[in-house]
Amino acid sequence: MSTSAKPLEVVQAAYAAFGRGDVPAVLEFVADDIEWKFRGAKGMPYTGTYRTKSDVAKWFKSIPEADDIQAFEPREFIVGDDSVTVLGWEKTRALPSGRVFETDWVHVFTVRDGRVVRFWGMYDTEASAAART
Repeated sequence: MSTSAKPLEVVQAAYAAFGRGDVPAVLEFVADDIEWKFRGAKGMPYTGTYRTKSDVAKWFKSIPEADDIQAFEPREFIVGDDSVTVLGWEKTRALPSGRVFETDWVHVFTVRDGRVVRFWGMYDTEASAAART
């Protein structure tokens, strides 16, 4: 994607790559120096703050270790000058319990020069925790 790509184009292309299971393509949209934060159920391997593209790659790798995502739907894109807030929904099978939970989520991206420089995400921690008990 061009460095002149608009934030919405970058974010939508990253979601499309994630939907295809193409994490290397998602990482092409991530700046080398990033602030990537995800808030979720305590003790999950993907909650925390990550500061490099390599750390973000590890973050993506940790997701299937804890969750088997059955459906993942970005539903609404709210666009600012250099930011995109995405409201979405997912259906996930918690591992190793096998219990399924559904949750709404929020992702906030800041995009500069065609790259994501900041990401903040969260979901319904109560639904996730209940599926793991």
